[in-house]
Amino acid sequence: MSISLALAYYGDDFTGSTDALEFLSRAGLKTALFIEPPTPERLATYSNLDAIGVAGLTRSMAPDVMEQTLRTAFVELRQLGTRHVHYKVCSTFDSSPIVGSIGKAIDVGQEIFQKSFIPLLVAAPSLGRYCVFGNLFARMGIGSAGTIYRLDRHPSMSKHPVTPADESDLRLHLAKQTTKKAGLLDILQVVKSQESIQNAVTSLLQDNAEIILFDALYEEHLLPIGELMDSYGHPQNPLFLVGSSGVEMALGKYWAKKGDLQPVTSWPNPGKASPLLVLAGSCSPVTSGQIVWAKANGFSEIVLDAQQIHDHATLGAGLSDYVQKAIDQIRQERSVIVHTAGSSAQQGITLSSEKLGTALGLIAKEVVRQTSVKRVVVAGGDTSSYAARAMGIEAVEMIAPLVPGAPLCKATAPGSSLDGVEVNVKGGQVGAEDYFGVLLEGRVF
Repeated sequence: MSISLALAYYGDDFTGSTDALEFLSRAGLKTALFIEPPTPERLATYSNLDAIGVAGLTRSMAPDVMEQTLRTAFVELRQLGTRHVHYKVCSTFDSSPIVGSIGKAIDVGQEIFQKSFIPLLVAAPSLGRYCVFGNLFARMGIGSAGTIYRLDRHPSMSKHPVTPADESDLRLHLAKQTTKKAGLLDILQVVKSQESIQNAVTSLLQDNAEIILFDALYEEHLLPIGELMDSYGHPQNPLFLVGSSGVEMALGKYWAKKGDLQPVTSWPNPGKASPLLVLAGSCSPVTSGQIVWAKANGFSEIVLDAQQIHDHATLGAGLSDYVQKAIDQIRQERSVIVHTAGSSAQQGITLSSEKLGTALGLIAKEVVRQTSVKRVVVAGGDTSSYAARAMGIEAVEMIAPLVPGAPLCKATAPGSSLDGVEVNVKGGQVGAEDYFGVLLEGRVF
């Protein structure tokens, strides 16, 4: 690229942030994903970056806390001289008026960036996420052959413990979170000429639309959307975008078409890393099925007591027994899965993402310190951000794609046992039944 940074994004959780990292890396942009917005001095220690991301925590925050966090982050990202600043959300649009409000992020972003409109692209066809006439549809499990459901009828998302999906029309969903008017460039308009698309956007703006939602059903629909979005970007006046990693896919496709990028189509095979350490904070039925598969295929299981985690969130006060059990199994060359097995629900305990994620991260940090583990997997979008912080991770960079939407990465973690270790984080909906087996074997798809 002819500019220092093509794009900077702020992810509302860690798993979604690695998803965007993957598609930027695939597009040919050297990208690093940070846990906190990097200072210019720290950024300078990472050579030849084309894009950066920040893995935030806002998906689990109340709106007032989100506003404080995002105001600072957006200002810092704007000052990097990038063409685009993307607020990256989950492709199932996890949010509500009281938790992880995407509407609040839009309000803060518009106040800081002051653009004529905010593009909203949630569809990501390669991940099984489709938007048609403003309604979002999602496949059951990313990287699988699961059934596709309208979001409010999705067996997992409609029953999400924090942000259950009760509306598939994203305009109506957003109307509960922001007063800004949302227009729609529907699927019949997306397939027309670029001139027609621009005219449709102009018409929506004349109708006072402040947000424009883009439909997309097939991969080829992303290219014209990327071209339109890029036309509004500028290093001194970056475009503020909201959406899934479909944003990175769309822009990457357009930059490749222009000849600015050479997409990466071949990746080195990272190979097997045994034993594997898995930490699961997800209560998704997809992840539950993966745990069942792993147990049937030689993985050892360590079940955390939710009450104990609720009462104690430091290594010296309740986690040491779990650490020792994991170490014992790993020294016997057995891969290990550490999880709660739904015990919080069974015991009637409200176990916060922060407490569970922190506990999982502390367990991982100590187990890696005392063993030969070289690859760690964290499952759970709401818990992974806290787990990464507890592990002392500063940034990750992609090594190879093993499952769509969940790349294998190398961690930079100064002063931590995780420094240089391979890490993989996945959302609850990601992966086929044998997900943990794929990560153990290190097979590039």
